[in-house]
Amino acid sequence: MASHRTTDEPAADVAIALDIGGTKIAAGLVDGRGGVTQRTTLPTGAADGGPAVLERSLAVARQLHATATNAGYRVAGAGISLCELVDLAGNVTSHYTVAWQGVPVQAIFTEQIAPAVVEADVRAHALAEATFGAGRGLASFVFVTVGTGISSCLVLDGRPFAGTHGNALVLSTMPITVFDAGGRKIEFALESFASGFGLVQRYRRIRPAVTRVEDIVADASRGVSAAASILVSGGEALGSTLAWLVNVLDPAAVIVGGGLGLAGGLYWQSAIDAARAHIFAPASRAVPIVHAACGTDAGLIGAGAAIFARQTHSES
Repeated sequence: MASHRTTDEPAADVAIALDIGGTKIAAGLVDGRGGVTQRTTLPTGAADGGPAVLERSLAVARQLHATATNAGYRVAGAGISLCELVDLAGNVTSHYTVAWQGVPVQAIFTEQIAPAVVEADVRAHALAEATFGAGRGLASFVFVTVGTGISSCLVLDGRPFAGTHGNALVLSTMPITVFDAGGRKIEFALESFASGFGLVQRYRRIRPAVTRVEDIVADASRGVSAAASILVSGGEALGSTLAWLVNVLDPAAVIVGGGLGLAGGLYWQSAIDAARAHIFAPASRAVPIVHAACGTDAGLIGAGAAIFARQTHSES
């Protein structure tokens, strides 16, 4: 599997890249080979409101633009990876975390910074993997990110598939059915059951002081059966969902990223075992299910790659 290039010497053209999440904004300069320089992070401050987050984002983009031009590089554009629904025209169509719905973010960045592309974060991450990571050269793959939340993206011939409205990513609401010790049926949405946030919320019913998945992993490693059960059941729910994606889409690979998705251990092994058990067609049971290769820079790399991909498509 190919990995992205990291260097302190960017190529002649660079893209300003922002990866805007629920808690932090990561920013940097990305070159056409996937190299990331001038990394910086700052709090998203979503509670301050959409306008404040926008000004914060524009300010760091201006700083990066000045840094690039002062160093003699040409700024190809500004790519923004965002933890919201984004339609095919780059319009933000949800406000679950960052209140930009209806705000012409792409036009504002284009006017004030450089020609801009706004993209949903999971599609930016998937583009990074398609261009520089574990999906490079594959005709198709499904990318699934598992962290605080869970979302997915089908990639065909190197291009993330967005669907008709840009909403082909909402894996989080997949219904999960489990049965308690008394045989009673309990239904959850996948994200509330198997994401990092979901695992913590479930375990807090047993140990209220827990705030991180790492605490659950530590307890499981010490032999706390309840902690192990949370990780196993969450992993099995994810794995069953991965199998469903394989059964429906028949991809060449499944690539899993995000903090929890990259963590390995009991959760990951439970997911793999459940996926293999629930994939229906014999020819599909050996489909590669692998970790993403672009790591924590995936959002930045994908945001930058979106700029260079647009250049390539406009020139062809």
